[in-house]
Amino acid sequence: MNWRRYTWSPGFAYAQLRAQQPPLPNVRPVFDRVEREGDEALYAFTREWDGVELPSLQVPPEAIAKASVEPTLAQAIEQAYQNLYVFHLAQRPSEIVCETQPGVVCGLRYVPYERVGLYVPGGTAPLFSTVLMLGVPAQVARVPSVALATPPGPEGEVHPAILYAARLCGIYEVYRVGGAQAIAAFGLGTPTIPPVCKVYGPGNRYVQAAKLELVRRGLAIDMPAGPSEVVVIADSTAPPRWIAADLLAQAEHGPDSLVGLITPEEALIACVEEEITTLLRSHPRRAFIEATLGHSWALRVPNLETALEAVNAIAPEHLILACEAPFSWLDQVRTAGSVFLGSWTPESAGDYASGTNHVLPTGGAARSYGSLTVMSFLRTLTYQQLAQEGVRSIAPTVMTMAQAEGLPAHAYAMELRYAAL
Repeated sequence: MNWRRYTWSPGFAYAQLRAQQPPLPNVRPVFDRVEREGDEALYAFTREWDGVELPSLQVPPEAIAKASVEPTLAQAIEQAYQNLYVFHLAQRPSEIVCETQPGVVCGLRYVPYERVGLYVPGGTAPLFSTVLMLGVPAQVARVPSVALATPPGPEGEVHPAILYAARLCGIYEVYRVGGAQAIAAFGLGTPTIPPVCKVYGPGNRYVQAAKLELVRRGLAIDMPAGPSEVVVIADSTAPPRWIAADLLAQAEHGPDSLVGLITPEEALIACVEEEITTLLRSHPRRAFIEATLGHSWALRVPNLETALEAVNAIAPEHLILACEAPFSWLDQVRTAGSVFLGSWTPESAGDYASGTNHVLPTGGAARSYGSLTVMSFLRTLTYQQLAQEGVRSIAPTVMTMAQAEGLPAHAYAMELRYAAL
């Protein structure tokens, strides 16, 4: 085991539990080139960085329509889709209409974005589950136009499971472009890829830098969703092998991931370390996991109250409460992307099929952002209507306030209507 061990003490600096990440790369030259050269820049970047000569940027819609996977995987994808759809449909908000005073009606309605761009990482594994996580809420929100971008495989192909999941979500606009250049294309538009209103999806440091560049240029994104992370709070009731398995499940994402264990039980830390060592011996993604463990840790605390204090300071993407009566601790969790209650609830359930969304804020961003939901694909639109009775009752208030703020034209607009009663 090559992770770090810490023991809590008063004034413990929780910041040290986050690996010091290097500054995000400068992706402005990528944006400048995409803006200048359009599609040709995307072909060139794919050739240079992915080593692939693309026949075209867009996957033919008929290829999506024909995409298939073996029956067992198809059944699993469809079950995950169904659970996601049920949970996200329950999130769909209803229009609000109320009369604030006689003759004054106010309303709030939810309007989907006209066009969105979904980014699905390819990197070390084809993440078709992310297609569902992005596509289902967009579908429930009834977004009229949905585009998806994902890195191409070595032959320029897109994995059939990605296309199969896209079809389930009603997405037939798929581009085989990855990295910062895909994000730039979504934001700027090219002759082949029309621009979008908002960009969604997780990715590596280059993708995250590109999404932040979009924000700098005035375009909306879902959240900072970068390298994956999990923190497990455990007591003596938690099986050490199960904890080890949960930690490895996140560590295998890639070397930028972060995993941590917080517990009052010193003996539990030692047992988990032994289990990790055992499980690692034959693990096919051992290299990724060992790189992750190099900046991961275990923290011994005096009690679970302190463990929750630590979690709220760290603001992890995933939090597993592997302890007795986990629901009783949920109210104390203020900053985490998604919470997994009890030892019987592995983080991988949420990654794939429980129904919650696995697109979550990372890097401490859970202090300011929450999970991706249907609301992420909707804008709020308020409206109001005044009847004559409403003008009569509200006009004195409006005119008095406008004059007090030194805005006489505001007052006059209401005065005209008041005088016409």
